[in-house]
Amino acid sequence: MSSGSGLKIDERRKKILEILRRDGQVRVSELSRLLDTTVVTIRSDLDILEQDGFLERIQGGAIQTVKNFYNLDFQHRKQEHMDLKKAIASATADLVRDGETLLINSGTTTYYTAVELKRHKNLNIVTNSISVAIELGAHPTFRVILLGGDINAQYSFTFGKDAQEQLGRYKADKAILSVDGICKDIGLTTYHAEEAVINNTMIERSRETIIVADSSKFNHESFAFVTSLDEIGYWVTDASLDKESKKEIEELGIKVVYI
Repeated sequence: MSSGSGLKIDERRKKILEILRRDGQVRVSELSRLLDTTVVTIRSDLDILEQDGFLERIQGGAIQTVKNFYNLDFQHRKQEHMDLKKAIASATADLVRDGETLLINSGTTTYYTAVELKRHKNLNIVTNSISVAIELGAHPTFRVILLGGDINAQYSFTFGKDAQEQLGRYKADKAILSVDGICKDIGLTTYHAEEAVINNTMIERSRETIIVADSSKFNHESFAFVTSLDEIGYWVTDASLDKESKKEIEELGIKVVYI
């Protein structure tokens, strides 16, 4: 047996998830043979993927989880730039204090932020993200409220009049939002028009707004307008922005946290 000379780590884990989606379960011994690596390496891969919510470990292998099965598109997007999103998520969780009330929208970066929030206690969380609600719902000290309404199954969120009316009943310390575009002149934008109004209300109903988005979102305009940049308190992102862009953002009074 090879000592791991086959696929690179990211490619190997992606392949494991592809097999899992196809078959519903995987066996350590079979993965070791198919991917030309050791049993120890495969077990380590499965442990990491379980921590990230992609699967559930069983004796000798792993099975598909409910949150993985119900939305494969979302699971696929979770794998893209995973390390970067996790780093942004960790830095975002550092801005949260025990006992706070949070509004969280949908998105893969907000999902990873939810995972990082588990190190806190006594949080109240209101979200339209089905994945966030499932991830945090079992935490013993959290109160989690999933907004009702219409469901976008492909991208794992709720929206619509019912969700909007329910959201209007809450006030929060912080809104943690994933967006698709951040432009100095245009403001925040999102791909999903039906979620834009939810995002805007989350900002209005919170004392402070934290945007979680990598630097590629800067100077990118998406489909639906959310709000102007003067509504943002923090932006947690990577340090790949050029000097001019960093200056533009900081001149707007936004506190930028670079990972």
